[in-house]
Amino acid sequence: MVPGTGGGSTTPERPSPVTDVWETSLPAPAAGDAVTRQRRYVLGGLLAVLALLAGALLADVLATVFFAITVAYLLFPLREELTRRGLSLWRASFLTTLLAALAVLVLAAPLVLVVVARIDAIVAFLAGLPPTLSVELYGYSASVTLSQARTTVVSFGRQLARSFAVVAPVLALKLTVFGMVLFALLSRPADSHRGSLAVVPAGYRDVVQALSRRTRATLFGIYVLQAATAAGTFAVAFVLFLMLGYPYFLTLAVLAAILQFLPVIGPSILIAVLAVVHLAAGDPTRATLVFTVGLLFVAWLPDVVIRPRLSRETADLPGSLYFVGFVGGLLTVGAVGVIAGPLVVGLVVETAELLSAELNDVDVSEE
Repeated sequence: MVPGTGGGSTTPERPSPVTDVWETSLPAPAAGDAVTRQRRYVLGGLLAVLALLAGALLADVLATVFFAITVAYLLFPLREELTRRGLSLWRASFLTTLLAALAVLVLAAPLVLVVVARIDAIVAFLAGLPPTLSVELYGYSASVTLSQARTTVVSFGRQLARSFAVVAPVLALKLTVFGMVLFALLSRPADSHRGSLAVVPAGYRDVVQALSRRTRATLFGIYVLQAATAAGTFAVAFVLFLMLGYPYFLTLAVLAAILQFLPVIGPSILIAVLAVVHLAAGDPTRATLVFTVGLLFVAWLPDVVIRPRLSRETADLPGSLYFVGFVGGLLTVGAVGVIAGPLVVGLVVETAELLSAELNDVDVSEE
């Protein structure tokens, strides 16, 4: 019996080996502002350490999770609209996630279909290459042995196929992680919002909300810019390839637009392949024309003209800052930097505006 409850025995009851032992052996924290503040510091430090540990262990999927979060920011309005139309939260989130997956498939389908449809022509072209190619341009001539190059290309293709077979399961796992994270964020928005704000002091939650609004606007601008750049690339490539007399000008224009989503190389790889084809056919003048004009108008011009002009209207960023974030993020962290770079620049701009507003509200006496 417990002391003080009456009865003759004063022997304390033994705690339960499952739960009571923890409750009786760990004293409750003492009251006081100093202890409460110290406890918050310890919990904050523990959170930081565990976050770094999780980042180190999950490094291979961090880019996938980051991409899923950015897509979730953009799909929240669609999920809310479906909910307003009578769908349950679960069904609206599932349908939104399914639409996102279908959009990715639609984006990748033309490239796959073109490669599959033209694979016979590609193989026939490689088989029909002469053993030696002579190139004459403006009085200069050079001979290139293609037999070794053809062997290298075939070997590279086989190695690429083997690499894809190895990477395919990993890619499938990452796509699964992407879908699960996206669905979780869409189906539990209140929990995600509450969890992100719970560790922020009350006096700074308006800052977090302002950064969240800037994040959504910047991400929307980034994806709109990417789609607009791809559309502009398709229009320019369509006109260029039609004027140059290519029989498959529509296919080439679609390929150029899709390749615009690939960082660094983009449509330039298509232009280089066309130039090599003309060189192999003994037409160096046409190869030079396609290479120079194609790189200028298809691979370079849409990036330089469309992105900076639309960045102010869509992402609310100056064109120069957007371009710095785009290039800097790409060169620093790779493909994910295309999104992360401009996003970080946008958050820096928003924080600078918040700080400027705070400083302008403070009276500064002139000495």
